[in-house]
Amino acid sequence: MIGRSLGEIFLIYMVVYVVLRIMQGTSGTSILRGLAFIIVLITIGVLFFVRKLQLFTIDWLITEFVPVFIIPIIILFQPEFRRALLRLGQNPVFSMFLKSDQQEMTYEIIQAVEYLSKNKIGALIAIERDVGLGNFVETGTKLHADVSHDLINTIFWPGSPLHDGAVIIQEQKISAAGCLLPLTDKTELSRNLGTRHRAGIGLTEETDAIVIIVSEETGTISTGFKGILNQGIDEKGLKKILDELFTERFSVAKSARAR
Repeated sequence: MIGRSLGEIFLIYMVVYVVLRIMQGTSGTSILRGLAFIIVLITIGVLFFVRKLQLFTIDWLITEFVPVFIIPIIILFQPEFRRALLRLGQNPVFSMFLKSDQQEMTYEIIQAVEYLSKNKIGALIAIERDVGLGNFVETGTKLHADVSHDLINTIFWPGSPLHDGAVIIQEQKISAAGCLLPLTDKTELSRNLGTRHRAGIGLTEETDAIVIIVSEETGTISTGFKGILNQGIDEKGLKKILDELFTERFSVAKSARAR
């Protein structure tokens, strides 16, 4: 009996996992997470609390009343339900159980940077955190595309009309490419650093964005944050930096909500 139940649970888990992987990178992933969370919550509530405590009226409402009216209610309030599920599914707590959109984005960026570095293709990627980058998005070509290494590599390919500017990522989306960023006024920087590096540092001096820079001359990977440039970063180092900064962002946001 126990083995049969475990088999059913495993089968359900595999179906949900496959669906989430197929929809990875879309808003549908967050909606499914929110829906799954509600279903699990209701199931646990019915099995372990309502029936254990013999709350017969609530049990009747959940098992008899809700199934009859749930479909008409969802149809009538579909936009509200969608927004609520999307908001619930995007909660950082789900990153403990599922591969989050943030992790997927980090993976795609690292794959792109690794390719660009090996082929000595210059690149400048800015990732928005808490301070908005909308003003800089307006200076480029708007895309609003999923973050993928193929798209990033295509944008920075020397023959592309957008390769000279910066790619700006907002909310796990490539918002725009070919964007113009402010140059730093620092005079102590090495003369070997070109416009990309100075633009990357300049943006981090004005915002809390993370910038990733690939040198066209050497293929060296650099990161910028709060006006500080870290050069000679490898793929593992880049992943560590991105993970730490985004973890810090979620911690700060959580502390701010607690206040």
